[in-house]
Amino acid sequence: MDEISHRITDAVPGVSFDTHQLLGDMIGDLVGRPQPIVIELRARDPAVLGGVAARVAAAVAKVPGIEPASVNNGVVPAGDALEIHVDPAAAAMSDLTPAEIGTQLHHYLSGAVVTRYLGEIAPVGVRLWLDPPQQRIDRDQLDKLPIRTPDGQLLPLATVARIKFVAGQPQITRDNLGQIVAVTAQIGGGHDLGSTAAAVRRVLERPGLLPAGVYFRIGGAYRQQELAIHGMIEVFAAALLAEFILLLFLYEGFVLPVAILASSLVSTGAVFVGLWLTGVELNITAMMGMVMIVGIATEMAIFFASEYQALARTMPPREALYQAALNRLRPITMSTLAMILALLPLGAAISGSGDQMLQPLAIAIIAGGAVQLPLVLLVLPVALSLSLRFAGDGG
Repeated sequence: MDEISHRITDAVPGVSFDTHQLLGDMIGDLVGRPQPIVIELRARDPAVLGGVAARVAAAVAKVPGIEPASVNNGVVPAGDALEIHVDPAAAAMSDLTPAEIGTQLHHYLSGAVVTRYLGEIAPVGVRLWLDPPQQRIDRDQLDKLPIRTPDGQLLPLATVARIKFVAGQPQITRDNLGQIVAVTAQIGGGHDLGSTAAAVRRVLERPGLLPAGVYFRIGGAYRQQELAIHGMIEVFAAALLAEFILLLFLYEGFVLPVAILASSLVSTGAVFVGLWLTGVELNITAMMGMVMIVGIATEMAIFFASEYQALARTMPPREALYQAALNRLRPITMSTLAMILALLPLGAAISGSGDQMLQPLAIAIIAGGAVQLPLVLLVLPVALSLSLRFAGDGG
């Protein structure tokens, strides 16, 4: 995609085109913005948004990681318009109000539904139109439309109103009742969303780029990613709390639950190392893998802890720890290796179409499982042995 973009830009400078991954574009469409970088501009005076958006688009195009050809200033021409400004003084001289003149113009241009009759499927409105003197209303003849005064006289529209033609009127976009202009851009290969959005924010915060009274907010995929990560942090905390409560009921003490959760947290920390080594960015998919690692790591630790608890009834605790590690060595190793080998093709993104979307999930689980294996079989027995020694010294 990057190669095609550079070839098009070099061959035809200034051309507007779009290259995107189909799945990512569909997700973007669901949140209203297909582009990953969206800068929503607001202003106290909406009339200045067009010029500010052009300056912002030019500045954002120079940010490393942004595809210059993909930058769009967000100003969408919506076509031409006619503005009719009624002169209140001239209308009052003819015993008319601006609202009455507007109503008559509406009847000329759009008509009014005066009654309805029951159709076969739904009620059908009967629209009544005022018939102008000419067969159709042209822009040049709009000022000649006859306006009826309360005493029945007819006067041309030009005597009570001023007509102005507006060319290239921009489309008005609103968010939370406020008018905005959304500057959008695509990210090139080799750059992640977080660092690129941070670079864009630094550019927007430079003095002099945005005039007084103009504000910005970075939305699009970056905003959705922030909301999703906050939600996943809450899910992660809730999973830890739920597992701790269940472990308390299972072992009826604090030593084993704390040791098991500590090993699980160390395993989730290995996810960051795995992502760094493979050059894959941390996203919502990787955080899903972290939540899954909490459950997987806890399950492996429970295999060992339950074996130790059963053996401790018939032999000394230190010997029970050693024997539990030996007994659980084969099943824990086999289940961990099977999981890692099954996820390797997905983690290497060689399993087929769409595998890059789930690659961070696979890397997170592989890294967490690889670290949890020695933690359960080596570190956890030593930690429990030390806790027993300290408890014995304290007694």
